[in-house]
Amino acid sequence: MLNLSRLCQCKQSLNAVQSKLLVSSRNGFSNSIISRQIITTTKTHRYNILGRLSLSSTIKSNSIIMRFCSSTPKPKTSKAVGYWLLGCSGMVFTAVVLGGVTRLTESGLSMVTWRLLGEKMPTNEEEWQKEFEKYQQYPEFKYKNQNITFSDFKWIWYMEFAHRTWGRAIGAAMFLPAAYFWYRGMLLPDMKIRVAVYCGLVAAQGLMGWYMVKSGLEDRFHGPSDVPRVSQYRLAAHLSLAFILYAGLLGGALRVLRPFPAAATLQKIKELKSITGLAHAVKAMTFITAVSGAFVAGLDAGLVYNSFPKMGDNWLPDDILAFSPTIKNFTENPTTVQFDHRVLGASTLAAATALWLLSRGRPLSPGARAAARALAAMAWMQAGLGVATLLCYVPTALAASHQAGSLVLLSLAVWLTHEVKLLKYIPK
Repeated sequence: MLNLSRLCQCKQSLNAVQSKLLVSSRNGFSNSIISRQIITTTKTHRYNILGRLSLSSTIKSNSIIMRFCSSTPKPKTSKAVGYWLLGCSGMVFTAVVLGGVTRLTESGLSMVTWRLLGEKMPTNEEEWQKEFEKYQQYPEFKYKNQNITFSDFKWIWYMEFAHRTWGRAIGAAMFLPAAYFWYRGMLLPDMKIRVAVYCGLVAAQGLMGWYMVKSGLEDRFHGPSDVPRVSQYRLAAHLSLAFILYAGLLGGALRVLRPFPAAATLQKIKELKSITGLAHAVKAMTFITAVSGAFVAGLDAGLVYNSFPKMGDNWLPDDILAFSPTIKNFTENPTTVQFDHRVLGASTLAAATALWLLSRGRPLSPGARAAARALAAMAWMQAGLGVATLLCYVPTALAASHQAGSLVLLSLAVWLTHEVKLLKYIPK
């Protein structure tokens, strides 16, 4: 008689775990096992397992081994999914930097139409001339670029075309593998939800991009000081979606490539409470500071006070609350927007430094300790890039590096929070 209780060392009665029957093939077992009546005895009961579990309807192989267990190992997501998510996050990183360069070179309004599957690149002089004539019908040419040459127009058109094409490449890199992994059953239920959200964010990001560009094509620039440009609100929304998508993809990749232990429970550890809270705070502050940077870019606020640490001759400029109602200053007054960005940047730097100092006295893993050090170092580098960008009147190279630096800082914050959470899983 085959003693299944001894094989799996179950501690519960087999009748209570009928839904957790695991069947796997193994060479060396004959058909006679299937037809043999399997009976195990507990303290007070004797069960006929063959009749209760209807083995004949579920077992189709000729040789089997069976295990009854009170719990089963948690299935793992394929590493391929993790590398896919990591690759997509890298593409989003590149798109953010490319978008920043497109904005800094004032190329974003050169393409005045949008098609879901992409615009056709002009192939001859006649098609290029038609594109140029379309551009001449919109505010940026009428009020700002009346003297732009044909060759200069081609250059800014290429910049915007590259940004849009890269965005569509991200869509393909996201949707096609997602469909494949989903069809092949390589995504666990929680990862399916995450992937669905990622795909939704990619689609929303593309639509928001065109909605943003459209705001700069509208005929709403009539004042003597009006400059044709996209809405700072839509620019901030576009950048916010990119940062959320990037952080989500990176976090999802870490969950697969550095998974939380399956045979462990998540515990609250007193020594890590302050580290956890501060790490999440730095992550949130990095995101908020980056969004405020979008308002700086949208209003060209980096060009109003190019001095540091004071703003002109004062710590607090006289025109910081010049707009009415007061609330408008925080999103429409270039002086206030720049001041807010300075304060947020300094606050993020202070928090990242405090986090590093605090981590020195906590029981962290080598990975978590390295992440805390890198986060603090990057925060100081990012602050230096910001000050240099301001003092040099926002040159393209420095400004793009500053924007890329914000993503690097966010990446390190995501890594640190993941490493700290790993420490909280205690083996059973």
